[in-house]
Amino acid sequence: MTAPQLTAGAPAAAPGRGAAAPRPVIRVRSRGGPSRLRALDGLRLLAALMVAGYHYAGRGGEIARAWGDSPAHQFPTAGPLFAYGCLGVQIFFVISGFVICLSGWGRSLRAFVAGRISRLYPAYWAAILLVTVVFALPWVAFKALAPSEVLTNLTMLQQPLGVHRVLGVCWTLWAEMRFYALFALCVVLPGATRGRVVLFCAGWTLAAALAQAAHEPFLDTVLMPEYAPFFIGGIGLYLLHRYGARDPIAWATVLVSWLIGQHYAVAGLWHPPSATAFSYRSTAGIIAIVTIGFVLVGAVALGRFRWANWRWLTVAGALTYPFYLVHEHLGWVVVGALHRTLGLPSYATLPLTVGLMLLLAWLLHRLVERPLTPRLKRAIDPR
Repeated sequence: MTAPQLTAGAPAAAPGRGAAAPRPVIRVRSRGGPSRLRALDGLRLLAALMVAGYHYAGRGGEIARAWGDSPAHQFPTAGPLFAYGCLGVQIFFVISGFVICLSGWGRSLRAFVAGRISRLYPAYWAAILLVTVVFALPWVAFKALAPSEVLTNLTMLQQPLGVHRVLGVCWTLWAEMRFYALFALCVVLPGATRGRVVLFCAGWTLAAALAQAAHEPFLDTVLMPEYAPFFIGGIGLYLLHRYGARDPIAWATVLVSWLIGQHYAVAGLWHPPSATAFSYRSTAGIIAIVTIGFVLVGAVALGRFRWANWRWLTVAGALTYPFYLVHEHLGWVVVGALHRTLGLPSYATLPLTVGLMLLLAWLLHRLVERPLTPRLKRAIDPR
């Protein structure tokens, strides 16, 4: 969901004394200088728009209050398709596995932590305060949380502490934080190498399966069996990006992760057809979207989208995180104002709401992230 600067390629490290002859299938790819993986920026925004479509028109709950009716009635044709938008989260996790492995390779633990904190928190703090202020307005139909709960939310640890969330989407940030901690302790701290990363992927896959079998809540919390395969699959795709398409271990990592990931996606999102359910997602549809996510990130990893080098994709990548933070709850308010107060039709309200949330994301990026991120990063790691 979040990404550092995405640069392609890396120089190969010089072999140490007594090292075995290098195998041709795992050479580091070199392209004559770094270039930003702009296609991955565009894919991140696409995943965020999928989630936004789900929150606005693919589910019930609070958004029905904003529309004044069920979104299933507002979008009888598109609604069933928007219901698949929640799978954008799984695609986010695959992308996160890729970019965190990229950004953590060769970094010290302090630099890695500084990069993650400075990337996550400025826009997050601004989103927490903005949603709280808007929900506290007397003419807004949604209720703000108590001050103590809002303050706790600033830590990003509200979910394990059992505190109500200001932002509905922040449960995914809790999953991201646990992934960062595992990767930092097992890979960044001892120093990233191909062998260590492969061992981390294999060990986490097995440990997550054992945690699922043990039905132990603490192990589930730490190892995240339902999300681990997506992060691990992204790491495997980064290995393909770094060492090339002839690395069989990287392919095996990706394949096993996809097989396990589609299982958890189907188990979590499929249900029998029911007249009382908001929507129905078919097993084939869920598997197809998970597969497309893996394939698209894999195509970027293997350089198939190098032609997509448009600068606007970098802007799209920069807007993704603040858009993801603010789009749901503030979107409820905008939908209510446009549709119920101003009387705009639903198919005009939906794209206009998305556009306004993108504009707000741009303002948060320019006014909050750009000035605060480098300052916070230097404060944590002056080097």
